[in-house]
Amino acid sequence: MGSAQTKKIFANHGAPPTTFGVKIADMKTIVKRVKKNHELAKDLFNSGNGDAMYLAGLIGDETKMTKADLNKWAKKSNWHMISEYSVPFVASESPHGWELALEWINSNRENVASSGWATLAAYISITPDEQLDIPVIEKLLDIISKDIHQSQNRVRHTMNNFVIAVGSYSPSLTKKAKEIATSIGKVEVNMGNTACKVPNAITYIEKVESMGKTGKKKKTARC
Repeated sequence: MGSAQTKKIFANHGAPPTTFGVKIADMKTIVKRVKKNHELAKDLFNSGNGDAMYLAGLIGDETKMTKADLNKWAKKSNWHMISEYSVPFVASESPHGWELALEWINSNRENVASSGWATLAAYISITPDEQLDIPVIEKLLDIISKDIHQSQNRVRHTMNNFVIAVGSYSPSLTKKAKEIATSIGKVEVNMGNTACKVPNAITYIEKVESMGKTGKKKKTARC
């Protein structure tokens, strides 16, 4: 299913040379066939192949992933499509995701810290507000306000996305998230050899508000 064109696109986004260049839409045809498969997901992730590692995140069984499994995935992630998508897909839906993500955000390793922020954002997007630890989320917003511009490249990106997630998915915190978004302003992130841009948090949150979708939770973190 790989193609040279897709491989080149992924390479521009930082994918390792071993990546085949399989479109996400094509991976999803495999997901329909194999569904969730814990052992296969672990084998795919252990392969070190970028496409296989992403697919692992789509078919990983969150109910069977241990803390050790998730920690291994966070540490082994080799580009941001894995650290910010595959790992958070499974981690945010697992019983251990919130706890581990709070540890990961303090890591000095960019891939691990960015996995942490992405997992927290994904968790907020799928978890009912009454089950969220609102005081902790408020503290996290304050940390971002203070630290975002001095943080590592992809950590800045995932911090910004966290602010957007809080403002978009947690109505009780939308006001504070907008205040934080305004205070941090434009976030500079090196997006590699791509045309991708960092979303402006305040603009994004206000767009969600204008569409009347604030607080509308997702059924799953995976996409």
